[in-house]
Amino acid sequence: ETEHVEVGFAGRLACKIGSYSPKSVIFMWRFRNMVKKYMKRSGIILGLWLGGVTMAAAQSEPMISFGEESLLERLTDGQRKVDWADMNIQFCSAVDASFQNGELDEAAFKVQRIRLEVLGGFHEKFTYHFRQSLNQYTTPNIPLDNLSGSVELAMVGWQLNDKWKLTAGKQPVQFSGYECWVNAIKVRHYSDFNNTIPCYQAGLNVAYKMNDSHEFNFQLTNNRNGDSNDQFMYGLPEGVEPTKIPLLATVNWDGYFVNHAMQLRYSLSYGQLAKNKNVFYFTCGNVWDKKPFLGYIDFMYSREGIDSKGLISGVTVQDGAGQTLSDVDYFTTIFNLDYRVASHWNVYVKGVYEQGNVFKSSGNISAGTYRRVWNAQLCAEYYPLKNSELLCYLHLLYKNVHLTERARRWGAESYNHQRISLGLVYTLPVF
Repeated sequence: ETEHVEVGFAGRLACKIGSYSPKSVIFMWRFRNMVKKYMKRSGIILGLWLGGVTMAAAQSEPMISFGEESLLERLTDGQRKVDWADMNIQFCSAVDASFQNGELDEAAFKVQRIRLEVLGGFHEKFTYHFRQSLNQYTTPNIPLDNLSGSVELAMVGWQLNDKWKLTAGKQPVQFSGYECWVNAIKVRHYSDFNNTIPCYQAGLNVAYKMNDSHEFNFQLTNNRNGDSNDQFMYGLPEGVEPTKIPLLATVNWDGYFVNHAMQLRYSLSYGQLAKNKNVFYFTCGNVWDKKPFLGYIDFMYSREGIDSKGLISGVTVQDGAGQTLSDVDYFTTIFNLDYRVASHWNVYVKGVYEQGNVFKSSGNISAGTYRRVWNAQLCAEYYPLKNSELLCYLHLLYKNVHLTERARRWGAESYNHQRISLGLVYTLPVF
């Protein structure tokens, strides 16, 4: 009877409604008293034990449970105001037969590109874009931006008003030229210039849309992903110190004319590669896009205090030892013409000319031209389905790398490369 009284009102109510029997209530009360007495004697130990169990349980659970509000819901007062969302997998695979100086080098199947892309918009003013390449091997965390190099895009955009837009995160550097900014899944073979520039970097971009025909971008990004020594083929030259401000500033103008058939895109970029060693880029694309033709001419130029691309440094190797050259410049011009023969067929011809120079003599490196490269491409594309990203292609490549007398003094030799590719491209829409 005494124990029944001590149980109190809650215990009597539990007995009355039949949730628990009187004996079970008395047992729970006795167990509570026993724990209470034990905790008085060893409360610290028990408290630590309970805390450890709680922490372990918390770590085994997801950080956000389904019952909690997401960030999007909090921003939208509990409503998921998703304007649009898209997820796709971009896939390109081919069988390649490669030849070096006219002799078969290799014939094999290859997955040229496979990328996962997620993008969308919410709350009318915000967009997001994430893309990861599954072809690129890299360390999990690159020192400078603390992100795997396989992640090409990880950015969020904020449309401030009709004129201004802010974009933050890892994003495309605002270099110009159609080959540079078009989706890589559509490029069968890049120029050496575009294949070596740091095209995806963490940073901030401010876009100003003057009107439907003119848009400007003001961007500040890193000019590399990793350590400064990893940026250059043979590390920093002796006596050159790494920069403490590895940034690249870019100003870009996009212009659209003749009902957007003529598209002009011009950019200037300037940054620091190392202490007192800078880089300057001028890139531009001139596009005519009106069915059934798509044609473009790109001009790309870089003037570099240190050879960040390594294309010239790579031909001045002697006895297995190389050096990163200073004071180099590169020039590339690209011509392409697509013609949509029929609803299921497209053909294009493409030509590239490139040149690499040293513009200032230093030590045993004399000023002048070291390499000239040109390539010609012919491609036929077949679209089995209308209004689909699925296509099959046959691509022919001829590339000639001519090294001048200055480069041949170091033992380098000119060569030519040919490739025949039969491939499949598909952008798989997940949702």
